[in-house]
Amino acid sequence: MSEETKSLNFIEHIIEEDLANGLSRDKLRFRFPPEPNGYLHIGHTKAIGISFGLGETYNAPVNLRFDDTNPAKEEQEYVDAIKRDIEWLGYKWANELYSSDYFHKLYDWAVQLIKDGKAYIDSQSSQAMAEQKGTPTQPGVDGPYRNRSVEENLDLFERMKQGEFDEGSHILRAKIDMQHPNMLMRDPIMYRILKKDHHRTGDEWCIYPMYDWTHGESDYIEQISHSLCSLEFKPHRELYDWFKEHVYGYASETLPMPPKQREFARLNLSYTIMSKRKLLKLVEENLVSGWDDPRMPTISGLRRRGYTPNSIRQFIEKVGVAKRENVIDVSLLEFCIREDLNQTAPRVMAVLDPVKLVITNYPDDKEEWFEAENNPEDASAGFRKVPFSKELYIERDDFKEEASSKFFRLKLGGEVRLKNAYIIKAESVVKNTEGNITEIHCTYATDTEKRVKGTLHWVSIKHAIKAEVREYDRLFIDEAPDSHQDKDFIEFINPNSLKTIEAFVEPSLANVEVSERFQFQRIGYFNVDDDSTSEHLVFNKTVGLRDSWAKQKPKPQQNQNKPQQPQQKRPAIEVIKQLGKKYNNVPEAKQEKFKVEILKLAKEVSYEDLQPLFNTAAKKVGTRIATLITLSVLLKNGQERNEDIDAFIEKAKADKNELLVAEANTI
Repeated sequence: MSEETKSLNFIEHIIEEDLANGLSRDKLRFRFPPEPNGYLHIGHTKAIGISFGLGETYNAPVNLRFDDTNPAKEEQEYVDAIKRDIEWLGYKWANELYSSDYFHKLYDWAVQLIKDGKAYIDSQSSQAMAEQKGTPTQPGVDGPYRNRSVEENLDLFERMKQGEFDEGSHILRAKIDMQHPNMLMRDPIMYRILKKDHHRTGDEWCIYPMYDWTHGESDYIEQISHSLCSLEFKPHRELYDWFKEHVYGYASETLPMPPKQREFARLNLSYTIMSKRKLLKLVEENLVSGWDDPRMPTISGLRRRGYTPNSIRQFIEKVGVAKRENVIDVSLLEFCIREDLNQTAPRVMAVLDPVKLVITNYPDDKEEWFEAENNPEDASAGFRKVPFSKELYIERDDFKEEASSKFFRLKLGGEVRLKNAYIIKAESVVKNTEGNITEIHCTYATDTEKRVKGTLHWVSIKHAIKAEVREYDRLFIDEAPDSHQDKDFIEFINPNSLKTIEAFVEPSLANVEVSERFQFQRIGYFNVDDDSTSEHLVFNKTVGLRDSWAKQKPKPQQNQNKPQQPQQKRPAIEVIKQLGKKYNNVPEAKQEKFKVEILKLAKEVSYEDLQPLFNTAAKKVGTRIATLITLSVLLKNGQERNEDIDAFIEKAKADKNELLVAEANTI
């Protein structure tokens, strides 16, 4: 088997097999068939990616077909939103179609099934039908109307169409087998009476086809070669084929190719709900601001929060195509947006929890404009000017009156570098009557070549722009909020999923446009919200620079019957040091395993943990390699480079060990 063949997913294997068995490549045709009863969410992106991805792979048309068979729940708003979301993701459909386009054809085929004795009108109550349908372990029984004459069924069906009967008085059922082991085959409903206007056909119809009848026949009309759906529809495949085989006899000359249904595992995401009904409940009960609330898992919500099409497509690619259901950790989605924005988002300075910093030896009326790099990951991004003055804002957490030697930010008597500017030293503080610090008084030095360990971001108070910052967190605090039979998923809503604060940003952001994305240095990634105006800037937090949830996950409960032994997990930095000691003395294959483990552990390491290892003796090559590998992850996740980092890397590049030099050159 070639490498190319090995890399195919199971759906592509099916298609390749069909092509090998005589299916013409120009007959390949796919579709994405959403029901317009809500906004698309992250779970739909997998189905979108599979269908449109196959279209791109095989240069085959992909239809966007709305399965609009229920006017009680469907609206034009949802149609428009779905089209907008798919276009935003970067996909193009060959034809925009609707199941309602086929209402007349479906009705004619239903009449033909009645004439062939394969469908009948049932006039029982819904409760009576449920009782005679049986259970998964007990066969159903034939209802009292199952053997109505063809003539009576045709008459009743026509009168249903003409609006003579009330809702619920009659339905059309396929006549299959009430004792069938698959309950979906026990005379399924094909049509019901619904006296509601349709968003496209208005009041033309008062009977509407059911999904199982409509879906497969729409595929057949469009000559879809491979009908792809999620695993929940696998039990429906038998019914899909039954309808398809009977209708094929009515239209095989004009529609020669019957479609083939195949199922894939749908996308389940931790800390997320995927039910449109439950998402609608959040909207209707005003628990969120709407379908596009940035906390919602809808594509519209993700877009408003600052996610990019590329990050979502990368996420879908990493998830892959599987046959079995599984739950993907939402941190993978967050990883993908970090990776994307790290490459593309301009860096700016913003202070979210400000405390005033006064440089006492800086002239009162002086101001300077320093050059700042827009994105170190993108050489073409250029530079901008940021203003500097006597009074600045810094983050309150970046200062402590007293701190240990591992605190590399500002403390009394300590020195730090102000990003793109001077080195300052904290001399004293001013406090209010409650004992809270209101000002930090510092002095600055013009010698910017001096080596200091900490670098802080800041904004000049006289130039700063006020901005509203909406700090979003996950909407639910439970990994599977809708999996508890005894609790409503609403009970697991995160009370701290939205925090609105007044922040200060540098003046380069004065003229930003809605949807522009930035990295607030040392904080995270943010984008300009739809509510933003030139008079009132509003930024949404897309994601932090690091996964702050990893340490919050509860540990699995121990077996209550066994005596619990206290287990202390070794700090990640200690494990990395241990791996580093062995790194240079193991075979190449083992080194690769060590590297993978170090990359994983590095996500749990802070700069303060790692910095002491910069002073590792030159002869301890393995430890220095492990330190470089860890450092590469920290830098990727937003750690600012400083003199210590640069010196450590340059020293490694000058070493004689090839492995060490190779790792240094990757940073």
